[in-house]
Amino acid sequence: MARGEDDALSWSGDDDPTLDVVSRDPADSLPAGYTAVGRGSRPHEDAADAPESEQETPSAGQKAPGGMGNAALVTLGVLGGVYLLWTIGWLLGGLRLADYAQFLVSPVGFQVSLWLAVAASPIWFLTVFLLTRRSKLWLRLSMLIVGVLVLLPWPFIMVGAVGT
Repeated sequence: MARGEDDALSWSGDDDPTLDVVSRDPADSLPAGYTAVGRGSRPHEDAADAPESEQETPSAGQKAPGGMGNAALVTLGVLGGVYLLWTIGWLLGGLRLADYAQFLVSPVGFQVSLWLAVAASPIWFLTVFLLTRRSKLWLRLSMLIVGVLVLLPWPFIMVGAVGT
């Protein structure tokens, strides 16, 4: 590809010979022992000697063995946001109950239970996220949805903006 002086984006050092691509074949520019993968690549000569399990690549309809799809990542992000809102809801609802709690429990007991309730949502999210790394996606999402239902911030719902 020729670079002209009247290009819209020309920078100092564009004429550096190390920037020119000598070979268009990605397999030729790789060090020994590496193979090119992806669209437009051809198998390396050593790939014929590799075991069949290393030669198999996922087809267009399959996902990579360790990766998640875009929908799964968006779903995890939305559920993470819900867990963050639940944490804030437990904090606000618990702090609004502080005046009423003095008649039922000691102040130390209330503080301990308040901070345990606030920490429950992030602990549940991280525990499910870490313990289901190698599990099926439906199991991870179902456990996160169960956590959303179980950890509903009732003090905020009953005393907070809705219950006033």
